[in-house]
Amino acid sequence: MDHHPPSRRDGPEPDPWTLRWSGYEPAEEGLREALCTVGNGYLATRGAAPEAAADGVHYPGTYLAGCYDRTGSVVGGRMFAHEDLVNCPNWLPVTFRRAGGEWFTGPPEQQELDLDLRRGVLTRRALCVDAGGRRTRLLQRRIASQARPHLAALETVLTPEDWSGPLEVRSALDGTVTNSGVPRYAGLTARHLTPLGQGTEPDGTLWLQTATGAGRRIALAARHRLHPAADASDGDTRPGLAGCTFRLDAAAGVPVTLDKTVAVHTSHDPATGDPLDAARQLAATAPDFTTLLDEHALRWEQLWRRCRIDADFPGLGPLHLSLFHLLQTCSEHSADLDVGIPARGLHGEAYRGHVFWDELFVLRLLDLRFPELARAALRYRHRRLDAARRAARAEGLRGASYPWQSAGDGQEQSARVHLNPLSGRWLPDHSHLQRHVGSAVAYNVWQYYQATGDRDFLAEAGTEILVETARYWASAAEYAPARQRWSIRGVLGPDEYHDAYPWADRPGLDDNAYTNVLASWVLARAADALDLLPARRRAELAERLALDAAEPDRWQEIGRHLHVPFHDGVISQFDGYERLAELDWDAYRRRHPDLRRLDRILEAEGDSANRYRVSKQADALMLWYLFSAREVRDLLRRLGHPAGHELMRRTASYYLPRTVHGSTLSSVVHAWVLTRCDRRSSWRHFRDALTADLHDAQGGTTREGVHLGAMAGAVDLLQRCYTGLELREDALWLDPRLPSALGSLTMDLRYRGHWGVRIAVDRKNVTVALDPDHQEPVTVHLRGTTARVGPGGSRTFAL
Repeated sequence: MDHHPPSRRDGPEPDPWTLRWSGYEPAEEGLREALCTVGNGYLATRGAAPEAAADGVHYPGTYLAGCYDRTGSVVGGRMFAHEDLVNCPNWLPVTFRRAGGEWFTGPPEQQELDLDLRRGVLTRRALCVDAGGRRTRLLQRRIASQARPHLAALETVLTPEDWSGPLEVRSALDGTVTNSGVPRYAGLTARHLTPLGQGTEPDGTLWLQTATGAGRRIALAARHRLHPAADASDGDTRPGLAGCTFRLDAAAGVPVTLDKTVAVHTSHDPATGDPLDAARQLAATAPDFTTLLDEHALRWEQLWRRCRIDADFPGLGPLHLSLFHLLQTCSEHSADLDVGIPARGLHGEAYRGHVFWDELFVLRLLDLRFPELARAALRYRHRRLDAARRAARAEGLRGASYPWQSAGDGQEQSARVHLNPLSGRWLPDHSHLQRHVGSAVAYNVWQYYQATGDRDFLAEAGTEILVETARYWASAAEYAPARQRWSIRGVLGPDEYHDAYPWADRPGLDDNAYTNVLASWVLARAADALDLLPARRRAELAERLALDAAEPDRWQEIGRHLHVPFHDGVISQFDGYERLAELDWDAYRRRHPDLRRLDRILEAEGDSANRYRVSKQADALMLWYLFSAREVRDLLRRLGHPAGHELMRRTASYYLPRTVHGSTLSSVVHAWVLTRCDRRSSWRHFRDALTADLHDAQGGTTREGVHLGAMAGAVDLLQRCYTGLELREDALWLDPRLPSALGSLTMDLRYRGHWGVRIAVDRKNVTVALDPDHQEPVTVHLRGTTARVGPGGSRTFAL
């Protein structure tokens, strides 16, 4: 998977399990560092060189799942509070020199980076030439252990090519780092760490302890093993930094190996006492690099077996890369940490590390692969239900209103101003009005239940989320006598370009179709969830929530009469959409080859996207992403709209040319919708989504963190969309629609206690096979045919 320079053409790959870059390109270093991140769900470290510092080209960053810190910044003369995923102490620093020379700070004369996706190892090979012309070969391997999540390790091999003499190798732990990885956040407070102590032991062990402003202590300890052996000297300690230097005599052609093993603990870790004691003990007793690597590789082998997708199309490397970064962000090590799924992974500081609705695109993949991780993400939401209740009360409403951006404690973290880099102006930010995030959480709860049949979770947490979300929509809806309909006013839809009517003096839009239809669905599912509960638990929940028997009936009344606007035979994005002007697309494309941030372009010209029928990403079309065409028709008919079979095609044809795909998620949704009416275009959007970060399709944003929702969503297009896989009515429903570029597809899934459900699809047949176990048979529906497949059995359906 060589990518220098990147190419958008599909073609054979040297190795679809290796991401490889050759040479040194300052403009690409940030992208490479993000994509070469190694992580294990507890911690992740960007692929910056160990000798690099944050200098505008490189950006070393290490992030711990759920490690946020709240601070304040003055923007435009006003104080704003913000909560950031903390750039934690940098454990990587290693450099060298011939004694008396200059420390190597890069760049090397030659360099090659290999990210082994199969084993989770980043390998760097380089030729370093110092000011005296002396040549030294450098080989480094790096892991964040999947077997021991609190350990990370760096092996450095130095081989003098044409010189012999005294060699010095320096290693450090650096807690002086700041959050400075996103240029547009330059005006915000960047320092989150306060030094608590640091030190160097005679054997070269380093230790460092820092604290965030919220009081979380972060402790690191580094153990070194050098071959040939050498003693550490010249300990370099100052507030926030601990370092040491090793000295030995080097000989031309003879390698010198330094193994640096680093333990990380925080005061918030489960089953941990003092984090510094825990880190020092773990570092001292950790096995050598080879043993760590073997354990780590075994865990990755097991993960890949559980993520099997054999797809017959060229260019599988990006598929493996997407799954790799998902598994580095969400793992068994994050399941018990009370953390959500950051939209940009643990790979950078974009979106300040917050959790958005992007989990909607991630959890459908996890439901059928790692349901325990999906459950953990939903537990994160349930623990923040009280915060969502407080937010609803602040609006004067009942129920729960989840924040558009979540971080540590469930308070809304959306910025109230944002910078337009094109105009240099700070503008009001109304993205917190995207109330549909609560419906996404409820949707995720229900889909998790459909995949797992986990009634215990539904009883313990899931139903409570559904009920409180339904209450919110029931209290937010306002009755309009003229229409004899209920309306939901003052919200934003997924599009995000439109945050107000051009003729209004307040932010927000009325009756966003996606918001209203999904609210109607939530109102129905909350009642269904209550019916599924054991009578005793249902009674307990009714007591706890003061839920009377009439309330679900009111949900049904409102849910059947929410207003859904239409115009020109298609669903309107929101009420009044048809009053907006059409943009002169030809003129704008001539002046601006890249329109993905059309909102910024218009604002810089003194105009506004609010005036036009333009979209950043899919909005009304999101309905066909969440639901099958039949389900959308049923939802609309329940709302009193006689939706026909052509509605989806007409709506897609209307909005697609008006959408600029300013979000990587847009390609995922359009690929999904177009599967049912234009498979060639669907495949093109699938390829765009699958390679969005690899090609940095958003023009420089990947260096700030990967787009985890798009990565997971692209994989899920293979898993569910092209197989037509749906989970409903306690059964698997299949309706394959393979694009011409995809010859066949085989995957292994988990479903309702079955750890091995194999689905194989080609042009002629679909086969469903189950591993032997003690679970109940699985019901499978395919185009009018129904079969029961028992453990150890299989069934082939002809297409």
